[in-house]
Amino acid sequence: MNALVRWFHQLGSPPTFDRFASRWSRVFYLAAIPVLLIGMWQGLWVVPAEQNQNDAFRIIYIHVPSAWMSLFVFALMALYSAIALVWRIKICEILAMACAPMGAGFTLITLLTGSIWGKGTWGTWWDWDPRMTSELILLFLYLGVIGLYHAIEDRRSAARAAGLLAIVGVGLLPIIRYSVDWWGGLHQRQSINVFGDNAVRSELIAPLWWMVVATKLWFVGSLLGKARADNLAREAGKAWVAERLGTAEGTALQEPSR
Repeated sequence: MNALVRWFHQLGSPPTFDRFASRWSRVFYLAAIPVLLIGMWQGLWVVPAEQNQNDAFRIIYIHVPSAWMSLFVFALMALYSAIALVWRIKICEILAMACAPMGAGFTLITLLTGSIWGKGTWGTWWDWDPRMTSELILLFLYLGVIGLYHAIEDRRSAARAAGLLAIVGVGLLPIIRYSVDWWGGLHQRQSINVFGDNAVRSELIAPLWWMVVATKLWFVGSLLGKARADNLAREAGKAWVAERLGTAEGTALQEPSR
């Protein structure tokens, strides 16, 4: 068996995943902090004001990374859900469900910062524009996944049902991405591209990439931390949990029988 395939296979073991998540969640958190500070410092104080929107444009350094993360996290949740449904890997179920609240948070930040930006730029807090409306639907999908997961008592059955909703909902992502090209609307067209030309001046782009990297690092640290906590809760009462956390802590994690 290929070494990388073997490593991924071993990582599906709850005790192995616990060791991995315990170590690397802190690494990603610590890596995110300086990157985030550099991005914020450059975005708020280093780059000049935008010629049309003045300092109001600086909200882009929160809005755009959050918008990208709202799509990325949902796609990752759907991927984990598909793997869990096909190969019945418990850790993938846990990772998929751990994505949902964080993705909902990024989506909510996207909508709130977009409304603030829109009020200053367009003169309105909200418009039923295709991009804004589809992003709102994405938030409802996230909440639907979270609600369905907590509505079913058996954790594994709940994760599979909620994961199926995530897989079906992934079809919304290209609609969000291309809505401004397909239907126009109040929202501006795509002005920042990872590959290709950008409509935003080059000196204003650097802080954005710092913030994009920071949100990715912070998300991975948060995902591993939450998934580790959920994994320990599911495995509570087993010998390896009691050994790793101590008998008292391991017993305290025991969930009510479902």
